[in-house]
Amino acid sequence: MIKEHDCIVLTQDLLEEKLQAGDVGTVVHIHQGGAAYEVEFVTLTGHTVAVATVQASQLRPVNQRDLSHVREMAAR
Repeated sequence: MIKEHDCIVLTQDLLEEKLQAGDVGTVVHIHQGGAAYEVEFVTLTGHTVAVATVQASQLRPVNQRDLSHVREMAAR
């Protein structure tokens, strides 16, 4: 069960937000018992780049085998 403040991994690109599958975010709100989540995505320096409503099918919880990876955001 994903809870508020949990880290999640996108499993699908969110084109409108310029986010890619594999990007990591933090759950800030849970909609309708977990049907969707409000997720904040930040750079490694703490700058918020998006707060998006993400469907449960578009994310997964982080797991012990996940490895951090860095990509540069395209200019907005």
